[in-house]
Parts: sequence; C-alpha cells; structure tokens
Amino acid sequence: MARETLNDLIAFLAVVRERSFTRAAAQLGVSPSALGQTLRGLEARLGLRLLTRTTRSVAPTEAGERLLQTLGPALDEIDTTLAGLSELREKPSGTIRITAGEHAAEAVLWPALERLLPDYPDITVEIDVNNTLTDIVAGRYDAGVRLGEQVAKDMVAVRIGPEMRRAVLGAPSYFAGRPRPKTPQDLTGRTPASNRSATMSVRP
Repeated sequence: MARETLNDLIAFLAVVRERSFTRAAAQLGVSPSALGQTLRGLEARLGLRLLTRTTRSVAPTEAGERLLQTLGPALDEIDTTLAGLSELREKPSGTIRITAGEHAAEAVLWPALERLLPDYPDITVEIDVNNTLTDIVAGRYDAGVRLGEQVAKDMVAVRIGPEMRRAVLGAPSYFAGRPRPKTPQDLTGRTPASNRSATMSVRP
C-alpha cells in the first residue's frame, strides 16, 4: 500500500469518527479545506463515494461504512501493537546469551547478575562457561566475558571489573633454597605482564 493511500485512509477514519471535517482536521493538524481535498482524492481513486456531506453533518455512505468496518479495527490493532512495543523500551525484557571464562564468570559476572536480575524479572540470562576463545557472532552470543588480554583485536571491549592481582604462595621449605620471588613471573622467568581486568566484548 502506498504511503499516500494509508494517510488518506487515516484521514477518512478521523472524519467518520468525528462526524466533522473541522474536528478531524484539528486532530490531524491540517486545515479543513486540505482534509476535504484529501478525501475527494481518495474517492476519485477508488471510484466510489465514501461520505455524504451536508452543511451540518458528515456520514459514511454504504461503501464508506463497509470500509470503516474493516479499516477501524485494523488501525486500532496497529495502535495497540505500537503501544505494546513502547513498553519494551520502558521495561527491559528478553534473553541475553553470554559466553564467559570460568574465573570471569565467578568473580565478576555472577555477582553483577545477582544484583541486577531481581529488579528485572523479565530478563533471562544464559551463560556458557567456557575458557576457550569463542566467536560470539558465529555462536550467536550477545556478549563474551574474558580477561583483558584474551579479547580479540577486532572486538569492541568494555571493562566491567576491577584490576585483578595475583599472589604467590609457597611452603617455607620451597623458599629455603630459592630466592624469594617479587612477582609471579619470577617463577617462570617471563617478562612481567600488565595487571589483568575482566572485560566484556560485544558485537560491533
């Protein structure tokens, strides 16, 4: 259906319900003369007279009444559907799928969800705990939670947790014959890495 025709049908419905060109024009934000021209154009395209006009009233013809019986409920249903969609903006709902490493899930994700979900009962969160790097697009995930250095370069990363520091624990007998390490990397001889933090990668 052409947009012009839809607008004309909305104008027709307003006139029939208001039984007045003046009130319908005010409702639609147009002049009565412009509204009258719109209705005459609709009748010309259909080849039917839809309205009976007098100096005091406006009423649908038989053809106009038949159109009203179909058009009215259809447009009302559209209005109801649009109103229902606006509720989704005001009240979050739906399913969120997240893939997360075990440590990130336990230390960052679960505590956050325990605070969030009671306030949003219509949100369902599915968590796949997996320590391997996962393609969240191919896996149809909404987000992935990993330690910072595990985030792929082509993903959008957002920090969601604090810095995580490591501690080295050992028995006195172990350190009796070895130098005391100052960082965890001293145990392996690797170059110290920067502190880690949990990040969430999301679809661009």
